[in-house]
Amino acid sequence: MGEITRREFIEMGAIAAGAAALVPSGLGENAAPTERGTAAFQPLPLGEIRPAGWLRRQLRIQADGLGGHLDEIWPDVGPNSGWLGGTGESWERGPYFVDGLLPLAWQLDDDVLKAKAMRFINWTLDHQQPSGMIGPATNDDWWPRMVMLKVLAQYHDATGDPRVIPVMTRYFHYQLAALPMRPLRDWGKYRWQDEVLIVGWLHQRTGDQSLLQLAELLKTQGHDWAGEFRAFEHTGVTTRASLDSAAVGGNKPDGMATHGVNNGQAIKTAAVQFRLWGDLAAERANFYRQVDTLDRFHGLPNGMFSCDEHLAGRDPSHGTELCTVVETLFSLEVALAAFGDAGIGDRIEKIAYNALPGPFDDAMWAHQYNQQPNQILVGLNSKPWTTDGPESNLYGLEPNFGCCTANFHQGWPKLTSHLWMRSPDDGLVAAIYAPCDVATMVRKARVALRVETDYPFKGDVKITVDPERPVRFPVRLRIPAWARGATIQINGQSDKQEVKPETFAVMDRLWSGGDVITLRMPMAPAATRWFNDSLALNRGPLVFSLDPGESWVKLRDRGMTADWQVYPLGFWNYALQVDEKSAAEIEVIQSSVGARPFAAAATAAKLRVKARRLDSWRSEDGVAAAPPAGQQTSVLPEEFLELIPYGAAKLRITAFPQLTPAPGTEKASASKLS
Repeated sequence: MGEITRREFIEMGAIAAGAAALVPSGLGENAAPTERGTAAFQPLPLGEIRPAGWLRRQLRIQADGLGGHLDEIWPDVGPNSGWLGGTGESWERGPYFVDGLLPLAWQLDDDVLKAKAMRFINWTLDHQQPSGMIGPATNDDWWPRMVMLKVLAQYHDATGDPRVIPVMTRYFHYQLAALPMRPLRDWGKYRWQDEVLIVGWLHQRTGDQSLLQLAELLKTQGHDWAGEFRAFEHTGVTTRASLDSAAVGGNKPDGMATHGVNNGQAIKTAAVQFRLWGDLAAERANFYRQVDTLDRFHGLPNGMFSCDEHLAGRDPSHGTELCTVVETLFSLEVALAAFGDAGIGDRIEKIAYNALPGPFDDAMWAHQYNQQPNQILVGLNSKPWTTDGPESNLYGLEPNFGCCTANFHQGWPKLTSHLWMRSPDDGLVAAIYAPCDVATMVRKARVALRVETDYPFKGDVKITVDPERPVRFPVRLRIPAWARGATIQINGQSDKQEVKPETFAVMDRLWSGGDVITLRMPMAPAATRWFNDSLALNRGPLVFSLDPGESWVKLRDRGMTADWQVYPLGFWNYALQVDEKSAAEIEVIQSSVGARPFAAAATAAKLRVKARRLDSWRSEDGVAAAPPAGQQTSVLPEEFLELIPYGAAKLRITAFPQLTPAPGTEKASASKLS
């Protein structure tokens, strides 16, 4: 997200007048003004976007791994689940599981996966209590119902099942009557915005005015996230002692406010509030204040903020919980649709193509609870975690805690659901880039799109537009902030408009069958600065890491899968001979995208960079010390390192110290750029 865009709207945060006429940043002169409460974009219904190319292979890997078989090996979502009428786990894990299983099944058009998802959906729809309550009678917590409501909304969009809207309406009427006596608490109090999102979804379809009353009540009883970030206090590593001392009547407010997943889900709050209550300027300012504050005090090179499992500062040896990754992605997808800012799409891609694949083994049969940008060993260590246990970064079935085992499934499918959106002028928007096929209606005509690309590994995107008859409508292409020099051609002819980074380029024309849009985005390596002035290297949306080599050692069998420790085979403690000026000259090695797109053994892109080892940079108890601050010197031999995409390196160094430039390097570099 561009600095100018953020600062501009943060400064405008107190200016509410005229908000209805503001045009979302990134839409440019060609955009129609956004009315109060009207989203910039609307996601397409589930099933209208199907993955293709490497993305389909990635979703198939998930389906063939834990994503498609978890119910066969993990009792918490198995046949005895409380969400199937059994006596087993009756809280969040069943809804979490189906929240990702449902879109995965429909996007792959997989009948076996659909049948698994339908068991949960049918039981929920067919077993509503006379009061209107849904879900297991043994658990009356509002929070897990919030997740199941997201499932039902997706399912209705995909199928139009006539049972859904009456069941949801009865439930919301029941909740409106019950909340004054049984208010939100614990997780539901801090995640209320997830339910208000679906309350708004239903109001859009039924016009039921009581839903607006419910939304107001949920907001009133819920945590004030906007206020939390206007007076943000959690600027360092959250300690266990601070959480214990904050306990009030069994609840721990500081623990809830610093909890990573709560913060990831809360990122959608401003977008949800804008949709229901208008005030674009104030809510956009709230959104950027929240994202910027998390970046400033807890930001990591992979696009995420630290939370293991509470906010933990900027040291790249601290981690991020997998639940937080997938929830932050979904929140940003909601925000992109609401505000229409191109920079939000950049952040989505950075997280999705780095932090999302990072904590999985190549076959997606094992995952981590916490991933680290500087992760030199996966084992039974108590450090650096302040509130988590020693299994936190194991690869396995349910390391540390099983919430991520149930919840990780939504990451790739919901990304797929938001690749393309609809604009208020009945156009189509390329919001996020990945190979896919789209089949939708535009101005009463069936339109098919085919997106062929190896993005994010390469920068070319080919889009074939195939309407059933010639039809005029706008197509918007997101131009990332890093894509300076991007070009657009239509049927081989250059588009005449200026292509500006961090905007949406708009092509409003009569489209005929077989029209081809070609977007070319130069991908030059770039260096960014992080904790202790360390360096991270990017190319397009990908972040690159050193993989020191991996030795996987089985800790225990877990049915069809296992828990694993991973040990390094080589050195990791390197400083790079590069800076912001010279980064663009780094050698890029490219190859085709493999059967497993994020496998270290066959990565589609590598960076070759000069480095020297630093003997002074050491580890303690399997954890890399923070990168030493300032420019470093080393008498050890110069080497060339091959860095691979972050998501492919299961052990990795991502934030490097910088070497003092060799004599004459700075001068030569400056003259070359002048």
